[in-house]
Amino acid sequence: MEETSKVVPSEVKGWNWGAFMFNIMWGIGNKSYLPLLCLIPLFNFVWIFVCGFKGNEWAWQKGEYKDVETFKAVQATWNRAGLVWFILTIAIVLFYIFIFATVITSILSNYNSY
Repeated sequence: MEETSKVVPSEVKGWNWGAFMFNIMWGIGNKSYLPLLCLIPLFNFVWIFVCGFKGNEWAWQKGEYKDVETFKAVQATWNRAGLVWFILTIAIVLFYIFIFATVITSILSNYNSY
């Protein structure tokens, strides 16, 4: 790969939901192995955000894309999947918080009635 292809075009830079949510799988699929650092406990809470911010740049530098449009088409699939998974994750977390709050409220109201 020649040196000029490592220069990241400004159109490529930006947030990548796929790199954020599927960091390890995304990294392997894009030949970028820095997301494997997400396997380190506690460090991964920071590193997932780094993957989201820098993911497009890493993928561009490691990939062999003909042009920006091809790159964006490939990453659009990752972005859609990552965003859908993010929304589902938030919905599930909120559902569990609601269930937990309901159970605690029920237990406390039963306890106070005795």
